[in-house]
Amino acid sequence: MVEIRVGVHVSIAGSIALSVDRAADAGCDTFQIFTRNPRGWAFSDIPEEVRISFVNKLKASKLSPVVAHMPYLPNLASPSREIYEKSLRTLEAEVDRCDRLEIPYLVTHLGSHMSSGEESGRKRVAEALDAVFRKGCRCMILLENTAGQKNSLGNRFEDICAIIEKTSSPDKVGVCLDTCHAFAAGYDVRLNFSSVLDALESAIGLEKLKVIHMNDSVGDLGSHLDRHEHIGLGKIGESGFVNILSDKRIWDLPLIMETPVDQRRDDRGNIKKLRELAYLVQK
Repeated sequence: MVEIRVGVHVSIAGSIALSVDRAADAGCDTFQIFTRNPRGWAFSDIPEEVRISFVNKLKASKLSPVVAHMPYLPNLASPSREIYEKSLRTLEAEVDRCDRLEIPYLVTHLGSHMSSGEESGRKRVAEALDAVFRKGCRCMILLENTAGQKNSLGNRFEDICAIIEKTSSPDKVGVCLDTCHAFAAGYDVRLNFSSVLDALESAIGLEKLKVIHMNDSVGDLGSHLDRHEHIGLGKIGESGFVNILSDKRIWDLPLIMETPVDQRRDDRGNIKKLRELAYLVQK
């Protein structure tokens, strides 16, 4: 059977340090968090005692790696100077928070060019990354592929590569592959995941792939609908995830789910389901 490192996005309600306990209680091997409220621009500093508690709890656990995700509001591709500057300040703050919390990866969406053109949008994202790199950072910033909504960047691997190539420090940039987003963008992870990885390897290089968001999809192939579903209950389905898990190139990567929590299944249930499907794959 295939041994995988699997986890979910975990709440930080009450304290960031509590996320380590919640991840362990859910049966995670790895996990993802927001470092603060993801739905607003304002945020508070992390108290030193909370930072120390988080780091110490993490070191005492077997959870690795921890992944942070950028909040929802920033748009690094925006042509609006006000939104762009606020987004850049948020990125700088998140990188600093990751470094203080000893989190190695920060996942970010690429944003929307707002009808200003893909090339202009890519240029703004690369400039934002370079601004952060000039200030120095230890964590790696992971660019996440998108479902291909109107004016969004990053639904094709070549688009992500173009941004990486524009930065002054491409070694500090990696990739987070979301299975739902890829499927909605037209990559058939359900039937031919190996060819999807081949396409990523050709466009960007598999050494850049650091995290996979394992999400089923409410929308069908090429629908451009960014709606996650429980593992096996969406359009990718159980057989699709067996196909994904059959590619040994992802076995050592953190597989993190951003799936719903409802009456059908919770986080623990999705972790259990993904492991059950992994058991069907023979080495």
